[in-house]
Amino acid sequence: MLIIGELINTSRKAIKEAVANRDAAYIQDVARRQVEAGARYIDVNCGTQVHDEAEIMAWLAGTIREAVDAPLCIDSPSAEALRAGLELAGPGQPMINSITAEKERFAGVLPLVLKYKTKVVALCMDDGGMPNTAGDRIEIVKRLVRDLTDAGVPGDDIYLDPLVKPISVSDGAGAEVLDTLRFIRAEYPAVHATCGLSNVSYGLPNRKVLNQVFMVQTMAAGMDSYILDPLDKTMMGFLYASQALLGQDPFCGQYLAAYRDGIYNG
Repeated sequence: MLIIGELINTSRKAIKEAVANRDAAYIQDVARRQVEAGARYIDVNCGTQVHDEAEIMAWLAGTIREAVDAPLCIDSPSAEALRAGLELAGPGQPMINSITAEKERFAGVLPLVLKYKTKVVALCMDDGGMPNTAGDRIEIVKRLVRDLTDAGVPGDDIYLDPLVKPISVSDGAGAEVLDTLRFIRAEYPAVHATCGLSNVSYGLPNRKVLNQVFMVQTMAAGMDSYILDPLDKTMMGFLYASQALLGQDPFCGQYLAAYRDGIYNG
């Protein structure tokens, strides 16, 4: 299970303020705490800083690399910002978040994937916009896997994101993601699947319960990576417990180790 820590994002007020003040110590502390809580990658997103995104991305990447050894997930729709972050991503295989099946974006991001030999989050979206059904997603999955592997990207470096929509808007949104995951796992066992969970509960009360249950459901359907807050001990408890119950944790080793380390609520 690949956990990508989501907290270094300028859409969050505290991170935005730390970036504005160039408070390296604060950013580094957030990075360290995510790694200590189980994140294997640190997502770096400054997309709200539209006028100087590339400059800020470079500062964030360099700042984080001084504090942690975990590789970085450089998160932007901008090829310029991705390049700036990748140049300073340091040791370990970096990740790009994200590429899509949109022709212009695919053409702009693919050369960076190949040049820096990154892992890549591939969003199930094309020039027609956000998919509406599992069938729409599956057709985009087929194109993304074909085009990425034909270009030389190993299947093990591809992380398909089926794009989670709110069930408050479409009551079938959760089921569509689960159907897409089952297809990915059956047809492309070498590739991975990832997502952020919070969209599924948008507009509804007690969102954490919905996010937690949806994580368990998506794990059972084949999800093997998440972009989430690893400091949420309840969520991490569900994650480690689900791995153990699904037979993905030999002798419950990770479950026991995380319990001893206080990573999740007991």
